[in-house]
Amino acid sequence: MKKMLVLLLLGILVFSDLGTVAFSFDKIKFDESNLDCCFKARGEDDDPRLKIGDIRCGLGLTIEIKNVGNMNLSDITLTIDVIGGLIIKLPVSIYEIPLLSVGESTEVDVKIFGIGLGIIGDLPRITISAGAHHAHPAQIGIIFRILGPLVIKVGEFLNDPRSFDGYTIFTPEWYTNTYLINNDGEIVHSWSESHYLNGLGSLLLENGNMIRSALPRPNPRFLAGGILGRVEIFDWNGSLLWYFEYTNHMHCHHHGVEVLPNGNILLIAWEYKTAEEAVNAGRNPNFLPQGEIYPDHIIEVEPTGTSGGNIVWEWHVWDHLIQDYDPSKDNYGSVENHPELIDINFGPGIADWNHINSVDYNEELDQIMLSVRHFSELWIIDHSTTTEEAAGHTGGIYGKGGDILYRWGNPQAYRAGGPDDQMLFEQHDPQWIEPSCPGEGNILIFNNGNGRPGGEYSSIEEIVPPIDENGYYFKAPGSAYGPEESLWRYTAENPFDFFSDHISGCQRLPNGNTLICDGANGFFFEVTLDKEIVWEYLNQIPSVFNNLVFKIHRYAPDYPGLQNLFS
Repeated sequence: MKKMLVLLLLGILVFSDLGTVAFSFDKIKFDESNLDCCFKARGEDDDPRLKIGDIRCGLGLTIEIKNVGNMNLSDITLTIDVIGGLIIKLPVSIYEIPLLSVGESTEVDVKIFGIGLGIIGDLPRITISAGAHHAHPAQIGIIFRILGPLVIKVGEFLNDPRSFDGYTIFTPEWYTNTYLINNDGEIVHSWSESHYLNGLGSLLLENGNMIRSALPRPNPRFLAGGILGRVEIFDWNGSLLWYFEYTNHMHCHHHGVEVLPNGNILLIAWEYKTAEEAVNAGRNPNFLPQGEIYPDHIIEVEPTGTSGGNIVWEWHVWDHLIQDYDPSKDNYGSVENHPELIDINFGPGIADWNHINSVDYNEELDQIMLSVRHFSELWIIDHSTTTEEAAGHTGGIYGKGGDILYRWGNPQAYRAGGPDDQMLFEQHDPQWIEPSCPGEGNILIFNNGNGRPGGEYSSIEEIVPPIDENGYYFKAPGSAYGPEESLWRYTAENPFDFFSDHISGCQRLPNGNTLICDGANGFFFEVTLDKEIVWEYLNQIPSVFNNLVFKIHRYAPDYPGLQNLFS
């Protein structure tokens, strides 16, 4: 209590002269020629533009304003708006800057006083707007904690006009509710009727229903990250329409789902294998510290009634193994000569051997993409096969049965490269870029960056797979699958400022921007193809201290599933 009183008294002292705007012009150099330029007519090649730079917190705020255009700017107005918090006092909310020449910047000191810690209600938010005559305006906001005059920034939020307008769906990890927000960060719809914690992800379907995965109960057999076991579909109003459970002592659904055009649903799942089964398949016994192994498989479920469904197709890692450890065991052969197969002795020596964390589907190619985190690879397989063909090495459109058609990210997994050739580092959410989006048909990946040489940081990679017009992938004999480098790549200006060690995702938007979910930090943002951030949002649900989100997805206003929002 004494510390609180000291801070409050300090705030009173800081604000004892409320009529004074704490803003110095001594950082701006004035020149009469500069003044003349400010009033010249704007030409076709002129690009007047302001930018809000660094925002420093402490006893109040210090905000940097930059002229990043090609014209000198005069009569610049900086406006500060605050919402939230218990008691927030902002003595001065409008600041004026008489002149900023091209390339120059200045700082504005903002006094603020109040209480807002996020313990009761949301954390307070400040919106900072900068404008000048004929200039492209700038706007950014911060989410902060405040006690007296002391301000601590928690995160930033931004909604630049260049962002793609739409509605973003997300479900906080290990929470029952799902939310739909607009670009202003306002919750426009929510689903709170599930009785089960959500593990990882949710999607809005074209008919307005919402599908989510959930954890119906613990499964003591499968002790690994991403465990689920249940899929649910709710209508727009929150009524449970259908559910399917896939969890027992022999198998368990984990991570995400993919809804196919025919309404069937692809699920990722583990299956249980004993140490004896693994050794007989060629697994090195030293890689079985838990005495068991959980290879992954994919099932396709046709929903029936209000619960349950028919498994109409399946694919198993266990049917496509290779090993060169023990010639007396099954699957013995040359790993480097069979990149279409999976080395049972590659990857970590743990039960959750593959850790497939996402599944995507390409209708045009009838192919499935899998993200195999513990191999730092993505795999593509043929969906046109029957279940019998998917268990073998022939059949389907591409003639390979269930063998891998294409893999990328870590050629060490099939002996086609070394550590320097590794491109992915425990990635999440690889996906084909959707039709009508720039880069259509390319592959977009959230590259988490765990174990990246030179330091851990995250990146978004866009690659062009080596595929022909018939859907076949090319690999030169004795080499790794291409490409050797990404077509487009996003990292933070200082790469180490952007790092999510697990979960996370990305999405290419119709205007060419890329939506990114920094899942470990509950932070969503959107970047242009020029890698400029134009939208930001910090999740505070269920609290700012527990705000993880597996991945997100944005829908355009004309998406059919949003019709109930506007009706």
